[in-house]
Amino acid sequence: MDYKEIYQSWINNPYFDEATIRELKELAGNEQEIQDRFYKELEFGTAGLRGVIGAGTNRMNIYTVRKATQGLANYIIKQKGSSKGVAIAYDSRRMSPEFADEAALCLAANGIKAYVFESLRPTPELSFAVRELGCIAGINITASHNPPEYNGYKVYWEDGAQITPPHDTGIMAEVKAVTDYNTVKTMPKEEAVSKGLYEVIGQAVDDKYIAELKKLIIHQECIDEVGDSIKIVYTPLHGTGNIPARRILREIGFKNVYIVPEQELPDGEFPTVSYPNPEAAEAFELALKLAKEKDADIILATDPDADRLGVYVKDTESGEYITLTGNMSGCLIGDYEIGQRKAVEGLPSDGVLVKTIVSSNMADAIARYYGVKLIEVLTGFKYIGQQILEFETSGKGHYLFGFEESYGCLVGTHARDKDAIVAVMKLCEAAAYYKTRGKSLWDAMLDMYERYGYYKDDVTAITMKGKEGLEKIQAIMDSLRKNTPKEVGGYKVLAARDYELNTITDMATGNITETGLPKSNVLYYELDNNAWFCVRPSGTEPKVKFYYGIVADNLNDAEKKSKSFADSVIKMIDSITA
Repeated sequence: MDYKEIYQSWINNPYFDEATIRELKELAGNEQEIQDRFYKELEFGTAGLRGVIGAGTNRMNIYTVRKATQGLANYIIKQKGSSKGVAIAYDSRRMSPEFADEAALCLAANGIKAYVFESLRPTPELSFAVRELGCIAGINITASHNPPEYNGYKVYWEDGAQITPPHDTGIMAEVKAVTDYNTVKTMPKEEAVSKGLYEVIGQAVDDKYIAELKKLIIHQECIDEVGDSIKIVYTPLHGTGNIPARRILREIGFKNVYIVPEQELPDGEFPTVSYPNPEAAEAFELALKLAKEKDADIILATDPDADRLGVYVKDTESGEYITLTGNMSGCLIGDYEIGQRKAVEGLPSDGVLVKTIVSSNMADAIARYYGVKLIEVLTGFKYIGQQILEFETSGKGHYLFGFEESYGCLVGTHARDKDAIVAVMKLCEAAAYYKTRGKSLWDAMLDMYERYGYYKDDVTAITMKGKEGLEKIQAIMDSLRKNTPKEVGGYKVLAARDYELNTITDMATGNITETGLPKSNVLYYELDNNAWFCVRPSGTEPKVKFYYGIVADNLNDAEKKSKSFADSVIKMIDSITA
């Protein structure tokens, strides 16, 4: 059927509720909107579902959530994991509690117990809960930092990480096989509860999660010494981080934590920001204002599901607040964690620092400095989680730290996804440690630049919505794949990695080797002078992303080189899409 026929079938099918049918009837005559809602199924990809909320096959609604859950249930049954149950969490977005219940009741109707959090919880706690409760899988209802019209559905496996091969492709196949919405199972909530297939969870898991974080503190004595003099401004951006972030800071000894009042409470409309993303400067406007009033040392912001952390630190010389990119904060936390572990207790001989391929090469320098192994994985924190599982099952490799450029990192192995709550704790602990040595976090960052080099990494994204946008993004990838550039941003291309074709081509010799990583639609260019450039379509948004990194002799030179590189990339892409 074409999109028009599918649209009519929804209107005429008594399976769909009156509100859904009414919403669809109001679209009559709006062909473009009808096409966008029905030209395809909302794709269940390797990260689960993510899309705009609304009626239609290409939208997030109770029916697409049920369909996805039926596919997951079918896979769990085939894996003989029904008795273990599934943990479910949700964030502050529109329809998040409703989608969580729909997923739980579909599982219950399939004989699979659902453990549902009593109220919103951060993503890392869901990852922790999966393993703590011995579940076969986990579901998190969140669209992370997307605009308010979006919601999503992430699936985790029993190791606590988002699904990876073979489970991702297995679940995707089962979801795709569900072609008739009428065959999707559900049951009344009262019945599910009475049969022991729906259990509410909350404080007990919270307490165990917080206890695990406290075990990771290295220098409690430094917090005890200066915890009452460090001033911290924090905003949860209307999301899930408010209670756990404040709790961990309070319990370990930070006395002066100021919450941005306008952004404190959960609100799926995100009324104070257009885009609740700690990567965006807009997200910090209110926090910066409060920081100046309180003369704060650190400003912290977590995204709605509290897996990403944005940071500003005070330069004590100028009095200005300086933003730390995800690469900068990741390297700062990683350097502190590995360096102090080495100083206090020594490092394991098989210690490993894990980063994604689009993250800063400063991580490579940190690994060399401390004599630990560096492993690169594809973009997506689930691949870092996969490495932790491999270390545990093989007995080879000891996880020390992992991060990705998109403001996510993980200290410890209590979770298998990026954890902004533990990052908040660790960054504040580092601030206390450096303060006892007469330094600020910005001083510590400058020390790292002097030690490792002035690395400057950035990302540029171009949004291309709808069917036409997807075609343009693919055209960019096809063009670059067929015509490898000789230089990018004034830097010579030394090698070209194509993760779709699993090839690394040496541009001087033409020699081809394998990437050694799973297949992915990503192109990466190794450039001279330790620079690099990478292109990949976003897995969660209608965007194509361009990542790059350079190294310079000082901060000013790094800024100039980075800006020049970005300008050159935009010109190159414009020439492709013209």
